[in-house]
Amino acid sequence: MKYKCALFVVDNMEKAKNFYIEILGQEIKYDFGESVTFEGGFAIHEKAHFSYLLGGLAIHKNPNNSELYFEYDDLEQLENKLEKEKVEFIHQVKEQPWRQKVLRFYDLDKNIIEVGESLEHLVYRLWNEGKNYEEIAKITDMDNEFVEKSIKKFSRR
Repeated sequence: MKYKCALFVVDNMEKAKNFYIEILGQEIKYDFGESVTFEGGFAIHEKAHFSYLLGGLAIHKNPNNSELYFEYDDLEQLENKLEKEKVEFIHQVKEQPWRQKVLRFYDLDKNIIEVGESLEHLVYRLWNEGKNYEEIAKITDMDNEFVEKSIKKFSRR
């Protein structure tokens, strides 16, 4: 058995595709009309068709029990874009206990989307704040090798 992808059910396929393509910058891998798979390894499926495939079971919105997770290192820029698009935030940019910046919001169908800065970027940001390798490793729970590689990766940019 091999895991393939997560799937969210959507009311309006065209609006949902536009949201994921235009707002979140995703690219379509397969488009089967009522089902679309994105390059990032997740899919959306049109609600009426999905219910049909399940033998008519009801599809419920907004269970707040799952999310799609993306990484993007300029969260403030994304937050501004989402505000302009009038996206409903669960919370705007904030730091997790391990200092990673994240924001959470709903897509058009009330599915939770989380976007966090990459852990490599977090390490580099902490380095720029004056933290040493050991402090960063303790804060992030990452080993010194990961810390060193992350700092080198972003220092080359």
